[in-house]
Amino acid sequence: MPQLNPAPWFFIMLLSWVTLLLIFKMKILFLTPLDSPTTPNNLTHHTTPWDWPWT
Repeated sequence: MPQLNPAPWFFIMLLSWVTLLLIFKMKILFLTPLDSPTTPNNLTHHTTPWDWPWT
């Protein structure tokens, strides 16, 4: 069974992957986040114990 010559197909595949990666890289790098990250509050929450009615 004859094999395909990989020279032109490999170059086409490599060129298409490089093109797609460059396009997606540019799209991802220029995305602006919708919400900026915030620091969590360090406030301590005081909880009250639960009063069980059967004890």
